[in-house]
Order: sequence, then C-alpha cells, then structure tokens
Amino acid sequence: MYRFLPLAIVILLTGAFAALMAISPWFAIGVVFFAALSLLGLYDLLQTSHTLWRNYPILARIRWIAEELRPFLRSYIVESETEGRPFNHEERTMVYRRSKDVSSVEPFGSQLDIDKPPYEWLSHSIAARHNEDEDPRVMVGALGTAKPYSASVLNISAMSFGSLGAHAIEALNRGAAKGGFYHDTGEGGVSKYHRAGGGDLVWELGSGYFGCRARDGGFDRERFADVAASDQIKMIEIKLSQGAKPGHGGVLPGSKVTAEIAEARGIPIGETCFSPPAHTAFSTPTGLMEWVGELRELSGGKPVGMKLCVGNRWEVLAICKAILETEIKPDFIVVDGAEGGTGAAPAEFMDHIGAPLRQGLVLVRNALVGCGLKDEIRLAASGKQISAFAMAASMALGADWINTARGFMFSLGCIQSLNCHKNTCPTGIATTNPSRQSGLVVSDKAERVYNFHRNTVRALMEVVGAAGCSHPSELTPRHIMHRVTEDITEPGHIAYKLLKPGVLLEDPESTSLRREWSMAQAGSFAPVR
Repeated sequence: MYRFLPLAIVILLTGAFAALMAISPWFAIGVVFFAALSLLGLYDLLQTSHTLWRNYPILARIRWIAEELRPFLRSYIVESETEGRPFNHEERTMVYRRSKDVSSVEPFGSQLDIDKPPYEWLSHSIAARHNEDEDPRVMVGALGTAKPYSASVLNISAMSFGSLGAHAIEALNRGAAKGGFYHDTGEGGVSKYHRAGGGDLVWELGSGYFGCRARDGGFDRERFADVAASDQIKMIEIKLSQGAKPGHGGVLPGSKVTAEIAEARGIPIGETCFSPPAHTAFSTPTGLMEWVGELRELSGGKPVGMKLCVGNRWEVLAICKAILETEIKPDFIVVDGAEGGTGAAPAEFMDHIGAPLRQGLVLVRNALVGCGLKDEIRLAASGKQISAFAMAASMALGADWINTARGFMFSLGCIQSLNCHKNTCPTGIATTNPSRQSGLVVSDKAERVYNFHRNTVRALMEVVGAAGCSHPSELTPRHIMHRVTEDITEPGHIAYKLLKPGVLLEDPESTSLRREWSMAQAGSFAPVR
C-alpha cells in the first residue's frame, strides 16, 4: 500500500547503499542516513500513541515539521507588512530600527486601510511646533505622599525574573538606568538582576506577595518594609489583575523553584508555590484603600498604586467610591489591556476575558474624571503600545504615561517566535536555559533598550509638536479622530462618550455609567442588586 511506500523505499535504499560500500566507503554516509530513517519508520509503525505516524510511517512526520515551520513561514514569507499578530512586521521592524539607532522612516505612503473603521488619526495644528524637550516627565504622588516620583512617559512594563532570563532582566535594568525610566519588576519579586543595573524599579505585588510572602502565603509586613526601603525601589504597584490572564491564579512547580527564584520570591527552594486568583490582604474596595495607605506608610511614603485589567465596571466604580469614603487615594492606576502580554495563558483568558486596553482606559478615565479624582491620581496605560501615535492616542484619552513589555522585548532582539512558555526562546530572552541565555550580551542589549526608549520618546514629542502642544499632557480627546464608519468620523470625546468632571457625583443619571454607579458600593466588590 502507498502508505508504507516511503518506509519500503528507505529500507531498500539502506540496502543499496550498503552494497555500494564495496565500491567506495563514502557510501557509508548514505547507509547511516537511510538506516536512521528506516528505524524511525519502524518506530512509527510499532508505536501506539500517534495514529498518523502508525498509518503513515515517516510520511506523517512532514505534518509535524510543517507545524513547527508554520509561524516562521507565515511571518517571513506569507504575511504582508500589516497582517501579522500579535505584532505585525511593520511594528516589529520599527522597534528593531529604533533600538539599533537607525532611521525608522517608511517610503511611499501608509499600508493601512485608512478608509475603514476603526482607523484613527491625530489632528495636527497649523501652528505646529518643534519641541526641544526630549525627556518629558510626569510627577506621581497624591496629596500627602512623602516621596513623589518623577516618571518618564515611557517605561518597562511588568516582567518577572523567571518568565524572562537573568541576562534579559539585567539588560532591561541597565538600559532603564541609562535612559532614566523605570523598570517594573513583575510579580515575581525584586531579583538581584533587577538591581544589577541600578535603574529605577517599581515593585509589583501580586496575590502571591513574592518578596514579602509569609509562610502561609499571606502578606508579611516586616519583610515588605525591609525590601521597600531600598532607594532603587521608587513606587509600589498592587497587581489586581493582568491583561494576559485576568482573574486567573498561578502555580509555580517546585522543580522550577531554583535557588535564584527562591531568593527573589522569598519562598523555599524546590517547593511548589501557589498564587491565588485574588488577594488575601483585603476583600473589599475599602480594605484595598486601607492597604494602599498601609503600604505607603510601610514604604516610608513612596507612591503606591495598582494595576488592573478592567472586568466588571461596577468594581472600578466601587474603588472610586471607597477612595471618596476613606479619603485614601492611590497615587496611580495602571490599566492593562486584555490583548495579552509576555505571560502565557489559556486561550480562553487571552482571547475573551477582560477589556481591551482602549475600552479599559476609557472606563477608568471616566470613573476618575466623573468622581473628580483625575487631578490627583495618575493614570497609565499598558498593552501593545510601541509607536508614538499609539502612545499619543492613549494620552489624549486620559493616560499620563505608557508602559510596554513586548516593545522592550523586541528591543532585546525578540523575534516573536511564540516560544515564551516553553523555555526554548531562540533569542535567550524568555528562557532560564543558561546555554540559550549566553547568546544575549547584556551590554549590547542594554544599549538597544536605551535607544528604543530615547527614539520612541523623541518620536512622541514630534507627534505632540505636530498637534501644537509642548507636553503630552496637553493632548486632549479632541485631538483624536475616530472613524466610526467609512463615511463618518467623530472626535475622541464623542466617539468614546467621555464624561465631564464631577458628573458622577452631581448627576450620575445623565451618564452612560448610571446603572453601574448604582450597583457599586465601597464595602464590597459585589454589586448592589
């Protein structure tokens, strides 16, 4: 039968090359090659795990090879400049060029379909300007914060040591130190590699409380105060949820808890570690605000904020009600988009759980503005933002600064091979394998991290100048035009139904959030029925 023809052929060729060895010993190469294929085919025929291998020995292996090659063939041969996902070729190339400090201009016009929604553009000004300031900053610190922090408008988003290797973490931190921007630790704790470059750190506290974890898995105040005292740690970020898998806990198998991982996370070596879906340090919006105040005190007055991927809208409004009731204000809120991130996640969570960045950002912006809190609480946006326009659009709609993780991974040399969760990253970034990491030269990649930040912020200031503004904070929703249909466009404040200051306190019934506002309560994340 033809199904077994490849196996029969390689067996015959093995015999043929063996006979030809009488003429020349070089035919031994053919014997070894076809003998190996023959053994592979016999294994396929006898094994019971894979039906295709059993029914089509050797031949069925082509499918597995094609599956492995498919992402590379699509990326480099099939896809156009703008078709790829999660990031297309044009986006990746822009980061590569900026990180290498070479021109990132493109010829012959846009490759985007600008006549189809949801295309957006920024309205430029006839009175455009050239901005000399190439390092715009944002002061973070609510009223009463003893140690406010001056943050760059672009920073490294949360990536833990363990999800990224030691060389990658150190290169990111050294680049951040040179460029004067911050490096979010991710929820895996403050490792020695985060500290290696001396760059500013934002310590992220997830539900596992790594770095300040008690033996029972809860929050240890003394350990927190000890770590937070470091001058390198500038702010504390409570992770309520993340874009890749909001509402999902995690398990770190004991086999992966090496000495270095255990040191960073404050857990026993070789012991399986669980991160619950929700925090145990608080259970209500009021409790969250009280914990914010406690962390601020324990850290010596450093800014304390939170990161979340927006889920139930009434829960965001409940946090705002708790802020108003307790008069304890977080210094900042980072909105993470459900577009995913460096963390691996179940497909259902990655594709269908949580609000995309734009919708989440608008919701939190409306909540803060509607409650009269936006002037004191800074708002940041995190998720798939690597271009100056993406940054400007988010800032026009309420963000004070931008965080990106995958953008900085590209600057390290990431090729989007989609092996982040397999510990087989070919570029040595998302792996703890020492051999694979050895190819990533820290000093070289740190310079690229610095270049990407510098050139992207410079591009942002050019976009800001085109709008006639001198600082990103001057951008308004009216600067953004949103294509609703092929024939209709609307400015941002109309397209996104942005609320006016204080309206949730004065006339909530007139807003699009009236139902969720009535459902929100400071004493519980559960809705009022």
